[in-house]
Amino acid sequence: TPSMLQELLLSQNLGDPIFSPLKYAIRAAFYSGVSVDTIVLLLLLPAVTLFIAAFRHLIGLRGFGIFLPACLSVVFLAIGPVLGIGLFLVIILASTFFRTVLRRLRIKIAYLPRMSLILWAVTLCVFAALFGATYISTLGISGISIFPVLILILLAEEFTRVQLGKSVDVAMTLTTETLVLALVSWGVLALPQVQKFALLNPETTLLGVLALDLFLGRYTGLRLAELWRFRKLLRK
Repeated sequence: TPSMLQELLLSQNLGDPIFSPLKYAIRAAFYSGVSVDTIVLLLLLPAVTLFIAAFRHLIGLRGFGIFLPACLSVVFLAIGPVLGIGLFLVIILASTFFRTVLRRLRIKIAYLPRMSLILWAVTLCVFAALFGATYISTLGISGISIFPVLILILLAEEFTRVQLGKSVDVAMTLTTETLVLALVSWGVLALPQVQKFALLNPETTLLGVLALDLFLGRYTGLRLAELWRFRKLLRK
């Protein structure tokens, strides 16, 4: 059964190809077998990264850069926020616990083998969580593909790297901020109005993101977090 987005795409008047080249490219990609959901996701991904960059540049939320929050928001879109957050927390707790065990046992090995061991432990914990979740039918665990789970597991490397380079507190702060950024980005991605606009107006969407990126890059003022932090000094 055609989805609502498919019906919108097929019923759209493409107009002049000179002014609407992306619309024709999207229609051709759809006819060649590319999923309309994939097309929408590709169109909205630059908007999501702009959104995350704005949170960092204007508000002061750092997170683990741009790539990981954006990927995490896609994971939430694919498997749902409840299951996504659950697996996210399993991975964070598993990586922290196993790193602590290695330190307590005073196992001195090089960085990359240590990371490989931690990812090995995280993979086992995720496998156990997925196995246990199969007994809870409401989670819809049976339809999960490898790619969302793989992205979540790879997140453990960044978390552990920050733990090793800085501290657990900093890692937890960045993890919390990453989760907030991912949830807000997921909320934007999941809006039907946003998906419709991006699909029907791809040129406007991408050119608008480009213009906002350039505008954001020229902002040199204080972030909201800095305004709050130095509010007493600014009042004087």
